[in-house]
Amino acid sequence: MKRPRSVLAGVMATLAVIVSACGSSSAGTINAQPRVGGTLTIDNESGGLWTCGFNPFNASVTGLTQGIIYEPLVYDNLLTDKKTPMLASSYQWSADNKSITFTIRPGVKWSDGQPLSAADVVFTFNLIKQNSALDLQSVWSVLSNVTASGDQVTMTFQSSAVPYFYQIADQVSIVPQHIWSTIKDPVGEPDSQPIGTGPFTVGQCTPQTITYSRNASYWQKGLPYLQTVNYPAFTDNDPANQYLAAGQAQWGGQYIPAIDTYYVAKDPQHNHYWFPPIDNVDLWFNLSRPPFDNKSVRQAFAYGIDRGSVSVKGESGYEPAGNQTGVLLPTFSSWYDSPAATKADYKLNPSKAATLLASAGYTKGSSGIYQDGSGKKLSFTIITIEGYTDWDASLQVVQDNLKQIGIEVKIQDQSGNDYFNNLFTGNFQLAYGSLATPPGPSPYYELRNTLDSATTAAIGETAAGDYGRYKNPAVDSMFDQFGATTDSAKQHDLMKQIQAAMLEDVPVIPVTEGVAWYEWSTKDFAGWPTQQNPYAAPAPWNLPDWEVVLTHLYKTSS
Repeated sequence: MKRPRSVLAGVMATLAVIVSACGSSSAGTINAQPRVGGTLTIDNESGGLWTCGFNPFNASVTGLTQGIIYEPLVYDNLLTDKKTPMLASSYQWSADNKSITFTIRPGVKWSDGQPLSAADVVFTFNLIKQNSALDLQSVWSVLSNVTASGDQVTMTFQSSAVPYFYQIADQVSIVPQHIWSTIKDPVGEPDSQPIGTGPFTVGQCTPQTITYSRNASYWQKGLPYLQTVNYPAFTDNDPANQYLAAGQAQWGGQYIPAIDTYYVAKDPQHNHYWFPPIDNVDLWFNLSRPPFDNKSVRQAFAYGIDRGSVSVKGESGYEPAGNQTGVLLPTFSSWYDSPAATKADYKLNPSKAATLLASAGYTKGSSGIYQDGSGKKLSFTIITIEGYTDWDASLQVVQDNLKQIGIEVKIQDQSGNDYFNNLFTGNFQLAYGSLATPPGPSPYYELRNTLDSATTAAIGETAAGDYGRYKNPAVDSMFDQFGATTDSAKQHDLMKQIQAAMLEDVPVIPVTEGVAWYEWSTKDFAGWPTQQNPYAAPAPWNLPDWEVVLTHLYKTSS
């Protein structure tokens, strides 16, 4: 599946309780009494056929298990940061924010009938510790110990690491000790018949289709309503789009050109889409290379790109224009420093770009391209991933914009392997794309991985983040302070200061906002998340959010 760019209190016994915990059903859907039954089909470009492996610690197949089979301790909504207890019924931070204690929910059973216990949680985290290849969220980079006492699990951190709650509580799938303790090679284990606590079990699997079956003993009594979920494999967008537009699937998660005519118009009463922003698509500078170590040059780039035009021409208007603070709108609008962004006014402004380039010592040559005193032109190569046609179209706009202000950019498509290797090791002048790390439920997650020098590495070494090698000790300190507090007001103040650095230093340019591609049909099913009721991130590849969606959905037709 394509990464998110094109690429989950006591047992809830009634619908009213479920709604209060995880959000109500979609507004405007049929008011039918939910009942068990129905087969729902998911439609999404998988990029390959299914291997029928379901190891929750294998990054290539976690999208088939996380939430729906193996559940987290707490569901943390990617869009709203609303936290809903799952396998943990409650949690409590210590006064110094250096440890957190989870109370494990009683009465939960694995799908083979064995009870879930605190020992399973401790086992899961120690399994990850003993096999670093399983630590997909790098939780042991901040954890020092995980212990159990009765029904409680206490996780102790090396230092205050409040934002890591998301990775630890929401992104780690809990596995049964009585199964996984017998597995000799947990890294290579295919886990073809997974035993989890989730609302579904694996029914049948072929390379073409996975069938999930309702877990009748699921701990949320009465859920799920759906009897079966089918997940066919699609290796390309075109057949996936055709399948969805023909009404053969009800839940889509891919880019569809001209979606209003191609999909919505096929059934205007029932076919819908919503694309909430979840990360940025950036233009990265390699700050270790001149002239990108010059702030005026970077600012000129920011005033030389028409982000609105990139959105319309490159992304069909489906991905909104980015903004220089890096805070996604409207997803994280409560964090956005609107006065500071308005004052900086990073809109297309060729005259301001020209003034900045002149102040940096550049003059325009006869070719129309600016050059330094030695005659070296402002001419650069920007790398991107081959086959990402929307990115290519976006870069054509960027290229044209920059040429008009006297900067030449040459687009270089590279294979995914070459692109990421060059991006991570700093072997580029300019690069276009998104962070390789998953997004999180506040601007902190993306901006930290974009700016914090703790995530970068020396040129030639692999960086986990901060691909441009930006170094600002004051900004690094802001991220450390943010991670050490649960005080929302303090966190918001620190985020304003981080936005100020984005506006002043322009270490990277957010060009468009990557979205969760989401299409749905209300013809036969209700309970969908909507823009008015974002009870979960809505793409079928949003994890573990898809579990929450699938436990809300119910069949309305006979």
